Amino acid sequence: MINKIEHLGIAVKNIETSNALFAKLLGKEHYKTEAVESESVITSFFKLGDQKIELLQSTDENGPISKFIESRKEGAHHLALHVDNILEEVKRLKKEGFEFISETPKKGADNKLIVFLHPKTTNGVLIELCQIINNKE
Repeated sequence: MINKIEHLGIAVKNIETSNALFAKLLGKEHYKTEAVESESVITSFFKLGDQKIELLQSTDENGPISKFIESRKEGAHHLALHVDNILEEVKRLKKEGFEFISETPKKGADNKLIVFLHPKTTNGVLIELCQIINNKE
């Protein structure tokens, strides 16, 4: 079951410059920065109530964030939705006709298991499903 919006992912060219910009905008500092090698990114998180903003800077010029910025510029990259059981949600959404970039959950940033739905089946929006690992947050 999808419970809430977990975070909005924003592709950025420079994490330090963007951290400073969002700190000014939101009136607070980011609470963590983390490298996610499987996605070729460095992430930075800002907490807003129960939701977060995740900034993503590519660590690979051929990685997905670099390609995204090259074709679309910096900006909104994905919408992440929190789920209790990621495997059940993958099954349910496949039955509903949604396609996935990969159906196998992998470790993402911020202590989460993640999978991405293909934007061609979600009105052009990249959707990430997130499940907390070991109920830590």
